Amino acid sequence: MDELNLKTLEQIPIPEGLEERLSAKIDEWEAHPQPKEGKSVVSPLRKVVRYVAAAACIALVFGVGFHLMNQDEYMNLAEQDTYQDPVKAQQEAERALNMLAMNLNKGMGHLEKAKALSDKAAIKREQSKARLGSVERE
Repeated sequence: MDELNLKTLEQIPIPEGLEERLSAKIDEWEAHPQPKEGKSVVSPLRKVVRYVAAAACIALVFGVGFHLMNQDEYMNLAEQDTYQDPVKAQQEAERALNMLAMNLNKGMGHLEKAKALSDKAAIKREQSKARLGSVERE
């Protein structure tokens, strides 16, 4: 198989002057080297985007830092409110748990309605498939 390909390649005519043209092109490339790939020209828009991105990162860092510094004050106030009066803390916990239970029950009602609609849609889809199947058989 390799011998067949080699024979076929040997039969292809080589254009006259190809070697000289290739040598001239190589010499031209060596005389005028291309700029390195790492040093490309950056458009002004990209520079602006870089500066804006850097400014956004700095603003984000300052914002998170400011929040974390002030968070300690709020945490201390929250702990003082609940730990000073245990009866009030128990009442607040019960109120929060009752609110959670109400909202969960309300959500479960919506889920039951959605499941009923989903079941109806599945039944209709199966009926449609059955009708299409009977039409295709006829």
